[in-house]
Amino acid sequence: MPRIPLLARIVIAIVLGVVFGQFFPLALTRVFATFNAVFSQFLGFMIPLIIAGLVAPAIADIGRSAGRMLLTTVTIAYLDTVVAALIAYAAGSSLFPSMLEKVSTAGIDASAKGAIEPYFTIGIPPLLDVMAALVFAFIMGLCIAYMGLPTLRSAFAEFRQIVVKVIEHAIVPLLPLYIFGIFLMMTTSGQVYHILKVFALVIVVIFALHLFILFYEFVAAGLFTRRNPWRLFVRMLPAYFTALGTSSSAATIPVTLQQSVKNGVSESVAGFTVPLCATIHMPGSSMKVTACALTICLLNGMPHDFGLFLHFILFVAIIMVAAPGVPGGAIMAALAPLGSILGFSPDDQALIIALYIAMDSFGTACNVTSDGAIALIINKLFGRRMKTATDSTPAQ
Repeated sequence: MPRIPLLARIVIAIVLGVVFGQFFPLALTRVFATFNAVFSQFLGFMIPLIIAGLVAPAIADIGRSAGRMLLTTVTIAYLDTVVAALIAYAAGSSLFPSMLEKVSTAGIDASAKGAIEPYFTIGIPPLLDVMAALVFAFIMGLCIAYMGLPTLRSAFAEFRQIVVKVIEHAIVPLLPLYIFGIFLMMTTSGQVYHILKVFALVIVVIFALHLFILFYEFVAAGLFTRRNPWRLFVRMLPAYFTALGTSSSAATIPVTLQQSVKNGVSESVAGFTVPLCATIHMPGSSMKVTACALTICLLNGMPHDFGLFLHFILFVAIIMVAAPGVPGGAIMAALAPLGSILGFSPDDQALIIALYIAMDSFGTACNVTSDGAIALIINKLFGRRMKTATDSTPAQ
């Protein structure tokens, strides 16, 4: 199974959950309900640790290299991530209610959990709540960055490695089994066909949205640099298709660098901007999370007003800066605001994980390709200055 891509494992889990839900006896279904109950407790325990372990080192690393170009890049990346999510909310608010009009809006969570109870549950209370973890991460990251605390920097770097290993080797491998249990219970309770229909509709909208995001980003970059945006975008297509195949921003960095240089970005600017944006610039991911979250809110009749989602989006954009570079890492980090701000239950979170990962490669391709647009803007602002500084450096 580890050799099978995560997306394929998720699809297999959904299919098997739907098939086995047709004939599994209740006693066996309750076994998987028990696993899901325990695993959801473990997820709840890990979420604050994920926030603290990823955000604090990210802030410390950014602060260490503080400079105008860094600050500008981070600001543009954050704002673009927020704008992409706001576009998803606006489009979803306009399209999803009518699209989901014929879909049963009976509470998914209630129907799935009400019919099938686990044999037992194990309470694993988190060490911190989500907001406390975020504040703690900001305080520690800023203090490490500006006070120069090498011991704490090393400790948090090692803590980040622990968190990433837990995600890679414990959470992500068990996600297919968790999602299998969710769809098994939904099939037993008669809700699964409505959910699959919703998935198909939402995936089509999100695919169109990610193309629209790339369109406005390259139009903005073309206007700012006074160049043809279509040609700029076409040169970035190798990075786009590489990301579609790898579903990894990090693995696509060499191609993104190469194509950015072909677009006229200086090697020094590209070498700085592209690896940084591969970590902090996540418009495709934030757009997917927002659209999927809005879908679940509409299905469950949960609050989804603009003020609530603006709070959620601003939080998610910060979380995306620290999302680990592993498949499914962004959605795992986003579980914190999904639970604390939107009030998503473990079953809701499992649904959004499945829907998110089903489109993981498209979001990654959007993230990576749009890094090329930011590189063009940064090159326009700082490229000449960096070239002058490089030319004036004496040869060694």
